[in-house]
Amino acid sequence: MVSLNAIRDSNSRIAAELPAGLVAVFVGATSGIGETSLKQFVKCAIKPRIYFIGRSETAAERIKNELRSLNRDGEYTFLKYDTSLLLNVDQACRDIRDKESTINLLFISTGTLVTGTQTQEGLHLFAALTYYSRIRFIVNLLPLIQAASSLRRVVTVFAGTKEGPIFPNDFAGYTLGFGSGRGHFTSMITLALENIAREAPEVSFVHDYPGFVKTGLGRDAKGPAMAVAKAVSTVIGPFLNIPLDEAGERHVFFSTSAQFPPAAGEPRADGVSLSKAMQIAISTDGKTGGGVYSIDSEGEPCNRKVLETLAKLRNDGSRDKLWKHTQDEFVRITQKLTA
Repeated sequence: MVSLNAIRDSNSRIAAELPAGLVAVFVGATSGIGETSLKQFVKCAIKPRIYFIGRSETAAERIKNELRSLNRDGEYTFLKYDTSLLLNVDQACRDIRDKESTINLLFISTGTLVTGTQTQEGLHLFAALTYYSRIRFIVNLLPLIQAASSLRRVVTVFAGTKEGPIFPNDFAGYTLGFGSGRGHFTSMITLALENIAREAPEVSFVHDYPGFVKTGLGRDAKGPAMAVAKAVSTVIGPFLNIPLDEAGERHVFFSTSAQFPPAAGEPRADGVSLSKAMQIAISTDGKTGGGVYSIDSEGEPCNRKVLETLAKLRNDGSRDKLWKHTQDEFVRITQKLTA
């Protein structure tokens, strides 16, 4: 467990240890964890260049004004896109590539609790936002991240450390309940990151579980199960919720700390140096500093049972089947493996 004081100490050293002009892309940053993480990042960085992507222009204007008040030396660009559509993801990535040659941080926190709805591209909406669009952003922008001269990191916020069995006959998750679906999609994200990391060992990848954070994620979800979940959350939430600002601070740490270094490459890409009490994290292959990290809200890695689950999914060919399926869907929808 990384204490909040240690997190704040690390974040306070971003300005001194990381260069000015960091380029960061935040996908899903007009509310919730994405918004608070963006604001906390801007507080710490020198002259950051920020691209944040979402659907609400009204929220974006408010956030832009708040960002300018937090750091008047930064550059803030909002891109309005519905990222449940892969063709929109591709265009957003082209917009960024037209302006930037490198990216230091790609931070993705899009999501929904709406299930059973299909996008116009034929994807399950929940799966589109939780998995397909996230992976599409990563593969599209990976060359720019690889080209960065300092920090090179991808952070995706979902349910790290909650990996479970994958259901290859229903990758989209139409028939899965909450428990099986969470484990299924969590493993899909983590295994996809492992596939990408094999081609980009100089980039570090963090998949985290944010804990109980009060956001608007479930505002559009309906049905008896969701009604029960909301009722339970109302009762126990005040005792479990992580304050929104604190969640942002924790995610800035996950985004910048050398606790989560790439598997290979120069130390300058590792991030903010560790204090004496900290150690490099255990990656999803059970090794220290392996480049792909599945962590909980306190920065703790997967337990042994989860590591064994991931090993089984690699060994029985599930990881390779998943990647083929992912690429097949990319080609079906966009006619290309990357934009």
